[in-house]
Amino acid sequence: MVTVLLVSWTPSFATQVGLSEKVLVFPYETDFSFVALIPQKEMALRAFTLCMRVATELPEERQIILFAYRTADYDELNVWREKDGRVSFYLSGDGVFFRLPPLSTFRTSLCLTWESRSGLAAFWADGRRSTYQVYKPGHSVRPKGTVLLGQDPDKHLGGLEATQSFVGEMTDVNMWDFVLSRSMIQAWHYGHKVPKGNIFDWASLEYELSGNVLVVDDD
Repeated sequence: MVTVLLVSWTPSFATQVGLSEKVLVFPYETDFSFVALIPQKEMALRAFTLCMRVATELPEERQIILFAYRTADYDELNVWREKDGRVSFYLSGDGVFFRLPPLSTFRTSLCLTWESRSGLAAFWADGRRSTYQVYKPGHSVRPKGTVLLGQDPDKHLGGLEATQSFVGEMTDVNMWDFVLSRSMIQAWHYGHKVPKGNIFDWASLEYELSGNVLVVDDD
């Protein structure tokens, strides 16, 4: 039995803490439902690992935003499932694209790693790494922005589009300011203990809900 802990039908920006053993449910597409995440440290990044578990029944030809980080003038880090089914991410400009097993109604463990020195980037799906691609060596992600789950802001906290919104379930969103090793990513996939995310840690995450987003037990 699913226990609904909180439903927000109107914008609510009260900060809440901790989502251990909880799932965010985005029940249908909107241009107003999202979760804002408050990082534990400044997101001035020259490397990162971003992990999440996602499930969706949206058709493959429907574009989906999976993670959005925007400063006042730039999309600093956006992760997408594209209309052609590929998964991509963008660092302040043109993106890089990967062909992964399709997202589906069954939960996928998805991680993304990137580091500035070499530009090496890869996605990990259920503990398996994609081919490496070289993307934006020397780049830095800038701090003082806003992180959203569920929507892609085309301007700072604005310009939301229903046809890009996330619909489905999302949990275990964690982020580190370094590249996790293969063994650590595979351990995370299987639910084993790994170092807590020093940017986002799902168990102690500070977040704000807006619109129609449910927080339910991860049964």
